[in-house]
Amino acid sequence: MNHNTPLSPRPLRHLSELHRRVLTAAQLRSHGVTAAEVSEQCRPGGPWQQILPGVFLLHPGPPTSEERLHAVLLYAARETPSSTGVPVQPGADEPHRPGYTEAMITGLAALTLHGFSASPPLLSLERIDVLVPRLRRLRSTGCVTIVRTPDMPTPGQVTGLPVAPVPRALADAVAQLSDAGVVRRLLTEAVRAGHCEAASVVRELNRARLLALPHVVDAVDSLLAEGRAIAEDRLYRMVREHGLPDPVWNVDLRLPGGPHLGGVDAYWPEQAVAVELDTRAPRQDDDALWSEYARKREHLERLGITVVHITPRKLRDAMDQQATVVRTALMASGDRDPAAYVVVLPR
Repeated sequence: MNHNTPLSPRPLRHLSELHRRVLTAAQLRSHGVTAAEVSEQCRPGGPWQQILPGVFLLHPGPPTSEERLHAVLLYAARETPSSTGVPVQPGADEPHRPGYTEAMITGLAALTLHGFSASPPLLSLERIDVLVPRLRRLRSTGCVTIVRTPDMPTPGQVTGLPVAPVPRALADAVAQLSDAGVVRRLLTEAVRAGHCEAASVVRELNRARLLALPHVVDAVDSLLAEGRAIAEDRLYRMVREHGLPDPVWNVDLRLPGGPHLGGVDAYWPEQAVAVELDTRAPRQDDDALWSEYARKREHLERLGITVVHITPRKLRDAMDQQATVVRTALMASGDRDPAAYVVVLPR
């Protein structure tokens, strides 16, 4: 048998070209290829090669980036009938779709797949991070770095591959980086390019216990500033594009001769309506900071001021809905008792 000989007795027509080039030992067995035949094909100078334990590349040349990704997933995934090529029952996964149960690409490779320009090309990565459940018995080997987690996130699909969500992939990448400049570029691109919101990134970094590292703290400060600037720009755009009356922007409210009431991002004095952007970073003191937000909101509302609380994610994903909420609050002002007079000062 040579590398052009069809595997038997099960043909491989139901597999894609890629999945005919990278197969596990179990998949080869399901197609009638014995261990002895695999060893013969993988002899020095032979047509096949073992790329990872139990995973074989069915050609002699170097693997493509696509083949490497497929190989590391096959190595790390828990094998299922659909991943071995054995026909499955109607209603189950289609047999031409490989199973990657309990494994997904994470770290720098995932960021590259998500389209990050600040992450390196796939072929330049010596190691590919794969996220698996904490109790899986696997070891890092070859080009695979096993990353364990007690809680597997829901993967996205990029070019048909399971890939960790951007915030989780960022945390796994940052955990292995010491270059502050690289960390800052990756975090900034995540928000600037619209992959995710700053708060979700900080939440994952906090969960990974990375916020104590000086080079990460500096990058997070830049990230939060970037996130707030983008959210403010979306708020300006919402007011302009949805025809809302112009507010006064970024002001502090104060009772005449009395205490400071707090700052708001937009305020309509005639209607006594304020908009506050929630750009909190979910760190260890999150509960205390939220309590401060809540106290300020309650105080303002006792004075008759309506506070509309908007998150950057809502502005990004549902701007029309948020504009309707603000417009409704402005229109409802005539039905309320007059608000207390407050002094409006530039912030």
